[in-house]
Amino acid sequence: MSIAKRNPLLSTGLFDDFFTRDIMHWGVGNNSTTDTTIPAVNIRETADNFEVEMAAPGMTRDDFRIELDGNQLTITSEKKSESHDNGTGRYTRREFSYQSFRRVFQLPKDVVDVDRIGARYENGLLQLTIPKREEVKKAAPRMIQIQ
Repeated sequence: MSIAKRNPLLSTGLFDDFFTRDIMHWGVGNNSTTDTTIPAVNIRETADNFEVEMAAPGMTRDDFRIELDGNQLTITSEKKSESHDNGTGRYTRREFSYQSFRRVFQLPKDVVDVDRIGARYENGLLQLTIPKREEVKKAAPRMIQIQ
């Protein structure tokens, strides 16, 4: 039995991507093997809230759907667009675009106030504020007297 030496450059998919991707649209798919992108998310916890920021430029607030089922928060989006020709009936290029994603987050059980969750979309950023319930908020430190 002979031992075959592997070249790490050949096994990473570099050449597969080079030969199978459209050179004019190299970065369109965010280098994903499925040619899709998933928006980046920042999640911050403060004393009163969880704050979720999702980068989704080029969309409108009507493109999003936010659903809460128990303690599972789902953010989905679907956007379709078409580029039309100049109306002559003949065209040399016509492009359809379809973009969708789905992100699911498990919220801490019995920690969030589900009735006060708020969302807004501004300048390409979807922001969710998920308030904590009053009884689970961290109390301010206090001094205890020694007797």
